[in-house]
Amino acid sequence: QVQLVESGGGLVQAGDSLRLSCAVSGGTFSSYVLGWFRQVPGKEGEFVSIITWSGDGTYYADSVKGRFTISRDNAKNTVFLQMNSLKPEDTAVYYCAAGRKYSVYRQTYDYWGQGTQVTVSS
Repeated sequence: QVQLVESGGGLVQAGDSLRLSCAVSGGTFSSYVLGWFRQVPGKEGEFVSIITWSGDGTYYADSVKGRFTISRDNAKNTVFLQMNSLKPEDTAVYYCAAGRKYSVYRQTYDYWGQGTQVTVSS
């Protein structure tokens, strides 16, 4: 059973930075595409970023491009999301997900973490 556990969320001020981590266990980490999504209560989940299994391919939502950076450490079975220049509109629960397909669509991912709250105050 593949498990994903996010950490690193918190309450910060606009302009601050946070680094989210997602530890993956129970599967062959290096074979998965990993993505970050976020969700605000009452709204549909939003794609944030994705990284290929090798780490040489990344893609970002326009809303975070230039501010967020996704990376992975296959030796540590961990994917990261470095978030800089945070804005109040980045406030959400952030989820990491693992799948076999390089995709921005939630339904293509097989495994999900429990989420970590990020709150950005103005």
